[in-house]
Amino acid sequence: MALKSIKAERRRLADEVYQQILGAILNNELGKSDRLVQEKLAAELQISRTPVREALLRLEQDGILVTSPRGGFVLHHLSEVEVEELYQARAAVEGQAVRILATHNDPAVNARLRATIEQEEDINSQTVGAYFEANRNIHRRIVELCKNRYLLEMFDNIWNRAISFHLFAAIEKVDLSKSLGDHMQLVDAIETGDPRHAEDAIINHIAEGFQLQIEALASQEAV
Repeated sequence: MALKSIKAERRRLADEVYQQILGAILNNELGKSDRLVQEKLAAELQISRTPVREALLRLEQDGILVTSPRGGFVLHHLSEVEVEELYQARAAVEGQAVRILATHNDPAVNARLRATIEQEEDINSQTVGAYFEANRNIHRRIVELCKNRYLLEMFDNIWNRAISFHLFAAIEKVDLSKSLGDHMQLVDAIETGDPRHAEDAIINHIAEGFQLQIEALASQEAV
């Protein structure tokens, strides 16, 4: 098998461009009418077009951008169906994780989960990115503590998709503080030792997040 050498520098530049565009989305610096044109971005960043193109194509693959009829790329408008599918996947993975935690109902594990929630909810920065990271870290801890590597892999696949950043950016138009809350009640549900009760608690929690997203996306549409 003949393998080609990897151009590490180009890959690093593409990742940088990718992260900069994601950051612009989180900071609401990109609107639904803004076009991202490969040549213009390359000139602004003072780099070649190749890493810019790689970043744009990756963002398109992740569901963040779509090709514009006028050329270049624009933000993908997420439908309610797409958002619902993402939240359904979350409910399936995280619901099973809390069932496992409730079945074991280990006081030491529950204490570690409470400590994570306290730490993550003590937010100093009132940015979209800070709230996104806090939420992800709390929910990832829930899945991590159930010690099922496959559930954790599925969790990361859902939350690490750029589309998750894109979705969360919309919440700022509603109320960022609403994106955190009731996490300690999830631990209370786990501590009952009733897997069904714990699963219902997190499914309801995720459903509330879904409604918040729909409200946020509606407010974006109204702009």
